[in-house]
Formats: sequence, C-alpha cells, structure tokens
Amino acid sequence: MKRFYFLCLGALLLAAPVLRAEDAVSPPEPSRKPSVYRGFDGGMLLHSGFLSGRTADLSGAGAQRTQGAPIGIGGVARVHLGEHFRVGFEGYVSTLSLRGNGSYVKQGWGGVLADFYWIFGRFQPYVGLTVGGGALTHLLMEGDTSRAAADDRSWGPVGASYYRKGGFATADPYLGCDFILTRSIHLSLKLDCLVPFGRSASFCPVGPRLYFGVLFYR
Repeated sequence: MKRFYFLCLGALLLAAPVLRAEDAVSPPEPSRKPSVYRGFDGGMLLHSGFLSGRTADLSGAGAQRTQGAPIGIGGVARVHLGEHFRVGFEGYVSTLSLRGNGSYVKQGWGGVLADFYWIFGRFQPYVGLTVGGGALTHLLMEGDTSRAAADDRSWGPVGASYYRKGGFATADPYLGCDFILTRSIHLSLKLDCLVPFGRSASFCPVGPRLYFGVLFYR
C-alpha cells in the first residue's frame, strides 16, 4: 500500500512541471483581418503652369485670347484605404495676372478625390481624379495703374473696365510622385489639367499646372 502511495506521489511530482508549462502557454489568438484604414496624409502645395483661354474684349469686339503663367496655392487631405487606394478632398486658388495693370483672372476650386498609389523604394507615384466645382472671376481694366500704385498723386480715371464672376463644375485628372524623406514627411510633385463645365467654362483658362509641396503622413 505504501509503495502505491509513493508511486502516485512520484507521478504527481513528475507531472507538475508539465502542467505548469501548459498553464503558462496562452491560448492562440484568433486570426485578425487586415484593417482597411491605413492612415492619412495632408499638406500644402504651390503651383504654376501655362493657361490659355478667352476674356472679354474691352473694345466691345466680343472676346479676346489670353494666356500666361498663373500663381497659386492650396491644400489636400486624404485617407488611405487598403494598400493602394486613397480618398479625400482638395482645394486651390489660382491667379493669372493680365495687362500688367492689376487685371487678372482668378480661379478657386475644390472637390472630392480618389487616387491609386504605389511605393518603389523612396518613390511613390500616384494617379487620380478630383470632381467638384469652383468660381471664376475676371477683372479687366484699361489704362496704366502701375504709376498710380507708386504715386498717390497720379490717381485718375482708369477707363473701361470689366468685372465678371460665375461658377463652374470641374473634373480634374492628375498624376504625380512623392519622394519619401521619412515615414512621416514626403515631398510631392503633381501635374494636372482642370476641365471645367457649365456657363462659365468658355471663359475659364485651361492648361497644365505643376504643383510642389510638403505632405505629412500618419
């Protein structure tokens, strides 16, 4: 009988380390599906380019051709969904100076966007489309106002002038590439061509714009 007790006690002592090891092993976690949300990015971009279009002719002859390099600024914010897809919004203001006397054509537009991107080392090319709308403003003046700005005493009649403001819808295809400085900071270069629709579209200058800015990723 004593021999039986000693055998049982020995079996328990041998089994104890195994039982403790099994208790220490945590049960396997259920497999998790990859999250659709992968972060976001945003930042500011400056732009210029070459635009051409029609403006009113102050002589009353209808419309005249105009062209030049605009200067503008704006921003973008995007949410990353999956490995290669982003959605978000952007908005910009672009001013094309005319005649050298304070006349200008100004475009302000924005909308929702969707694009695809890929990563190759430190380069991140992307291509996408923005759909939205904006406002177009024309201010045309006859005469030389540059001397008036420099000398208050030279203010006088400007002559014929023209002011017009209207809205437009737009589709804006674009492509670009980021240079990845760090995981959180990218330099971005983008090229687009605004395609306007609506009543003001015929007087909306169009052409390629080149954007450059700093984007912050998280």
